[in-house]
Amino acid sequence: MTSSASPRVDGLPGRRGTSFRRVLTGSMAGAVLEWYDFAIYGVLAATVLGPLFFPGESDIIKLLLALATQGIGFIARPLGGIVFGHLGDKFGRKPMLVTTFLLLGTSTAAIGLLPTYEQIGLGATVLLVLLRLTQGFALGGEFGAAVLMVSEYGDPKRRGFWASWPQAGAPLGTVLATVVVSTIALALPGDAFDQWGWRLAFLVALPLLVVGFWVRRSVEESPVFQAAQERAALEPETTSEEPAATAPRRSSVLEALRNPRPVLHGLGMRLGENIAFYIYTVFVIAYATTYFGYERGDVVLAVTFASAAQFAGMIGGGAWSDRVGRKKAMLVPSALLVVWAPLFFVLVQQESLSLLWLGTCVGAFLHGMLAGPEAAWITELFPTRRRYAGSSLVFQGSSIIAGAPAPFIAVWLIDSFGVGMVVGYLVVTMLITVIAVATSKETRGSDLDRVE
Repeated sequence: MTSSASPRVDGLPGRRGTSFRRVLTGSMAGAVLEWYDFAIYGVLAATVLGPLFFPGESDIIKLLLALATQGIGFIARPLGGIVFGHLGDKFGRKPMLVTTFLLLGTSTAAIGLLPTYEQIGLGATVLLVLLRLTQGFALGGEFGAAVLMVSEYGDPKRRGFWASWPQAGAPLGTVLATVVVSTIALALPGDAFDQWGWRLAFLVALPLLVVGFWVRRSVEESPVFQAAQERAALEPETTSEEPAATAPRRSSVLEALRNPRPVLHGLGMRLGENIAFYIYTVFVIAYATTYFGYERGDVVLAVTFASAAQFAGMIGGGAWSDRVGRKKAMLVPSALLVVWAPLFFVLVQQESLSLLWLGTCVGAFLHGMLAGPEAAWITELFPTRRRYAGSSLVFQGSSIIAGAPAPFIAVWLIDSFGVGMVVGYLVVTMLITVIAVATSKETRGSDLDRVE
């Protein structure tokens, strides 16, 4: 193959070594920014944004509306995945990597400049919703590009480890978000944070945007995609009777949907994993502060350390999957998360800060162990010609059926039926993940250069 002729250095082809480091740095920068953007909204939606952007007398209604707006960003993610997935399979990974990053960063910073409902009325709510939709649209294409670039550049024998790094941008972004919010809140006097200090947390996206854009512009196109384009250019013109692998290019999104098995396995796996992520990092803040006697700062600090544990779990899980295979590496934490779900709620209900820390940190670590191998596994499910579209359908399709409504559903279930229903919600969805992984194929060692 054209991309593997040069000698290997440090486990990477010679001409890929320096490029891969730039790819990894650029992908991580984008992953951290994208999840910082979403995490900062999640943290503030549960504490500040409800009263500022949503009218009403009930605190619970304001909280539900704020969390629903958190979910609105997810609605646009599948559309972004479809648009950028098709364009990325047609024109390359790099242009999408840069475009989505710019959209994401600018829309986040713009939230920090919005007037509130008290200042301009319903227009403030509408503008917030539009910016959340823009964030979601950009994220829909961003994450697939970041994971694909690292997977298609990196050493195949360590693909699980390397692909877990952009995946680990989620907990790093959450840590950064909670650290920024805590620092600003501690630095400002009185209620200054609730009045205007929260804006600074969104405006932090601007320096991150500048640094990330500079790094991503220097990244070269994926060698796997380049090799596929070179092979396609050398193929003779085809007739309708010739094989599909050499037929004229159709929409890669439609091609992925015509071969639905890997998409369905991916969506099933992501269902419980996505919901667990938002229970342990977003919902827990609203749950612990609204229904129990926990202070906001204490819960945010617990989530910060839980996110660090999640990061360690992702990197460790990705590396472990290179040794034992993707299926085993995902099945073990999936099963443990089923068991941990009821224990987590029991620990939180004790109103003990140390037990809250234990519940969130263990839950987040197990989630990390599950999500770490997932990036390489989903990438390996699809051939080059529809890899961006297929993986984006999985990553972002799951966000609208799982991630988007998870905090909202959890709050509604507790308020309407009690905590037992939330436990059941988490357990049932995690069991679906167990089944999806158990019935899928092992992908470790897959050749990403395959066209079909």
